[in-house]
Amino acid sequence: MNRIRFVKTILFFSCIVIAWQLPSIRAQESFLVFEPTENANGKHIVFVSGDEEYRGEETCPMLAKILSQRHGFKCTVLFAIDKQTGCINPFELTNIPGLESLASADLMVLCTRWRILPDDQIKHVYNYMEAGKPIVGCRTATHAFKEGNFGNYDWSDFGRQVIGENWLSHHGDHKI
Repeated sequence: MNRIRFVKTILFFSCIVIAWQLPSIRAQESFLVFEPTENANGKHIVFVSGDEEYRGEETCPMLAKILSQRHGFKCTVLFAIDKQTGCINPFELTNIPGLESLASADLMVLCTRWRILPDDQIKHVYNYMEAGKPIVGCRTATHAFKEGNFGNYDWSDFGRQVIGENWLSHHGDHKI
């Protein structure tokens, strides 16, 4: 099965799973909000997905669902959204709407890769970081952003400055 057909199949089944879970999901424009069903702890986790390699748009909703239903967190899941179609598209590097939800977040789970966000979006990530709130970086967070200079911050150095290490190369090629 070729890669494109495989990806389309995975996305199709992911949509079916999400549709099946709709009673506990509240759609907000182009992102998902999972409200806790019981034992709400008052904490808000925002998942920021946008990577075409490791499929954060598929894993983040599943993890958010578990954390909301079993552990009482309100969870918001943001996606890379194609500007033309309005559909989730992990290959869209320049658009992750809903980042303003970081203002009420207690934790950001970052699953992005080489994003180049406009100032009106990246400012929410910057404000979150400036507030000193925690970030959990998944897999590609060492190279979460490719470029930008919002807030006089070098976003291409995000991995080293925030996560603790920049992406060097694929494994096995950078043993020091």
